[in-house]
Amino acid sequence: MKDILYKYTSRWTSLNEEDQQAIVNEIRIEEFKKGTALFKQGDAPTKCYFILKGCVRQCSIDEEGREVTSNFYTEEQAIAIFNHHKPDKSSDYTFICVEDSVMVVGDLDTENDMYNKHPQLESMTRRMIEENFSQVQEEFAAFIASSPEERFKTLQMKRPSLIDRVPQHQLASYLGITPESLSRIKKRIHQDLR
Repeated sequence: MKDILYKYTSRWTSLNEEDQQAIVNEIRIEEFKKGTALFKQGDAPTKCYFILKGCVRQCSIDEEGREVTSNFYTEEQAIAIFNHHKPDKSSDYTFICVEDSVMVVGDLDTENDMYNKHPQLESMTRRMIEENFSQVQEEFAAFIASSPEERFKTLQMKRPSLIDRVPQHQLASYLGITPESLSRIKKRIHQDLR
């Protein structure tokens, strides 16, 4: 698992091997069972996560009491809530492990200590967030402008592993359709490929 971290720090920073080793040695890695809630809607998160192995679903309960899936996080993706603007710092989302997962766990209270000790870590984090934010903006704009079938085809192209890793009702919720509609779309696409 630490190989993934070395690869990732090399991608985002120019840290030498010794500094990379020092950071990786200080990082806490934990295992989480399928079904574990990292934090729930309404909680004030105290931790952030980086997935080394596994899949985590982001969901919330809407005004009508329905559970809505808004994202899935997989290997080499970070989970952090930016809610400093809210007086109670509560999360609008619940994050649940869809699979047994292994993650780096960061403590938000000691984040600044790590940044002070390893200044390039803060730069690396900022660059990761900027890239992720840009990608989320692009995907959201495309999602709003596309039909359910186009959304599924985009998912097939950009994140094909989710189709087999995630329960179909959660995938349908993520795509903004019913499980029955998802089945029809998959059947239609399969027939078109023949």
